[in-house]
Amino acid sequence: MTAVALIDTAERRARLVARQLRMRAGSVASVADDLVGLHASDPVTVFLSLRARLAGFEPSGFEAAVYDERAVVRMLGMRRTMFVVPPGLAAVMDAACTRALAPAERRRLETAVAEQGLSAEPRVWLEEIAERVLDHLDVRGAATAVELTKAVPELGLKLVMATGKPYEAKVGISTRLLFLLAAEGRVVRARPLGTWLSSQYRWARTENWLGGPLDTWEPAAARTELVRRWLTTFGPGTLEDLKWWTGWPLGQTRAAIDAVSAVAVDLEDGGIGWVLPGDEAVGGDEPAAGAQPVLLPSLDPTTMGWKGRDWYLGSHRGELFDRNGNAGPTIWCAGRIVGGWAQRDDGEVAIEILDDVGTEVEASVVAEAERIQRWLGDVRFRTRFPTPLEQRLRS
Repeated sequence: MTAVALIDTAERRARLVARQLRMRAGSVASVADDLVGLHASDPVTVFLSLRARLAGFEPSGFEAAVYDERAVVRMLGMRRTMFVVPPGLAAVMDAACTRALAPAERRRLETAVAEQGLSAEPRVWLEEIAERVLDHLDVRGAATAVELTKAVPELGLKLVMATGKPYEAKVGISTRLLFLLAAEGRVVRARPLGTWLSSQYRWARTENWLGGPLDTWEPAAARTELVRRWLTTFGPGTLEDLKWWTGWPLGQTRAAIDAVSAVAVDLEDGGIGWVLPGDEAVGGDEPAAGAQPVLLPSLDPTTMGWKGRDWYLGSHRGELFDRNGNAGPTIWCAGRIVGGWAQRDDGEVAIEILDDVGTEVEASVVAEAERIQRWLGDVRFRTRFPTPLEQRLRS
């Protein structure tokens, strides 16, 4: 393999700022599309990710986009993670990533049902329950797991999963079956209970919620399209970056890179990166040095965009990520992470800058923290995966 160009760290940071951190006019759907999905495991992430990039954004704008216009939808995607994406991208992710989760999930559930004596024909039994759930959603439009259990009592039965292992747990049939139906593309998460910070969702049949089924993609073609989108936004990236981000086996990752005719480039750390044809030229983006500081939430798609993070994270991994690799709230300056932040119980947005950025940049960071604090107002949140720096700031 012969690399056609060197893309150094300064160029990578310039691309990151221009393609992911610029403030723009547009819509919730366009931002979600540009970033190849907004991480949604933690509800607050979606709102703060949009606020960092969409001029004039308010929570009501997201709620209109997802609940009224159905311009975006929550779905399981890469690495069994929940994302918010437009329906077109949802169809790609569904065929490229989500459907592959379903067979193993179904096998685990059927095995547990049979071993724990709930049915001698677990596939038939589970499908009969699933059809009753879907029929109820046709009538109700959307319903919570609790409401569905009242209509389909078998959902309330308990299963012991991972028996004998340290992480053994007793879960309701509803939890596992609804996850399976989501992986199979048959249901989606609809409006939550409570505020926009709630993670308790109603469920809806996919075609009813979106006005029709997702577009059909052949899996290999969908993987190719997902790689094209990822390279457009995150390139250059390494084979290992892409394999981690998608959750695919190595062979599928290589095949998708080949299918888009990706071009190999040298990276400053000595590795090989990949870009789309025509994107190997250096200097097309404004230098990152003039960019305004940005405060991003935990699990933001930019922070979580690559497995190899040293070129934008430096030595701060232990402070800003938890043990499982989940990113906390971060402060970005010129395409690199320079610190972190947290909201305290009294509403103050506290910051800690870990690098020497100069007094002018530091003042800009303080000003942005104050703007986020005003924007949040009376809203209080805690991230789902707190990091060491975040916990220190909150204390």
